[in-house]
Amino acid sequence: MSKTAPFSLFSDFDINLFKSGKHFDLHQKLGAHRVEHDGQSGIYFATWAPSADEVFVIGDFNGYTNDHALNVRWDSSGIWEGFIPNIEEGMRYKFRIRNGEQWLEKADPYARRAEHPPHTASVVHNQPFEWSDASWMSSRAKHNSLRAPFSVYEVHLGSWRRNGEGQFLTYRELAEQLVPYVVEMGFTHVEFMPVMEYPYDPSWGYQLVGYFAPTSRFGTPEDLKFLINAFHEAGVGVVLDWVPSHFPSDDHGLGNFDGTAVYEHPNP
Repeated sequence: MSKTAPFSLFSDFDINLFKSGKHFDLHQKLGAHRVEHDGQSGIYFATWAPSADEVFVIGDFNGYTNDHALNVRWDSSGIWEGFIPNIEEGMRYKFRIRNGEQWLEKADPYARRAEHPPHTASVVHNQPFEWSDASWMSSRAKHNSLRAPFSVYEVHLGSWRRNGEGQFLTYRELAEQLVPYVVEMGFTHVEFMPVMEYPYDPSWGYQLVGYFAPTSRFGTPEDLKFLINAFHEAGVGVVLDWVPSHFPSDDHGLGNFDGTAVYEHPNP
């Protein structure tokens, strides 16, 4: 077992904002981010586990062993962090957390991609996407104004329509079929029922295990961006259901994250 090299994306200002509950861009700091450090390309990992005694990153790159321990910050923030070189895109990982005699293996709440259920690991993912929705973005405030027409088509992507084999449509297939349907029906906006990764199909996404990884049931994060981009090009706004207070009991989820109620209220 080795400690990861000392490296941080957090400034003192970041930590002060975090402690005061006013850091609104934590997704740029927590999670898994590709960086250059000491002449090496690798991934900076960070997670919030204030009651943990030890935190490790386990994954494809170390045989899911405790070879890479994170360092707890010295500022009482409860953030554990570290840099691991030579990690490739698409590699799977989790955080292994020890609290006393309790060991937990958790998906990354800030991961950008997740494995397809029933697999439960997070996936290293730092892929670019070329948007072509500048026209919509420049007029979005006008379309979202309280004085503008606002007619919303709420849709669960997994059950709106299936293909000929009864399988989910992909994000890109939805771009071909759902976008023209919403336009034809005259809606100004579409609202996706939760698309953040979730373990149980019948929950319809209301029991999420991460905040930033779109469900892999329908494709990659870039495929979701393709769908959103297609709506914007068609002049349709996109609203996401946001359900951060629903916590599944699955072992890899947000509940009991470091052996205590980190994300959820302690009274279930």
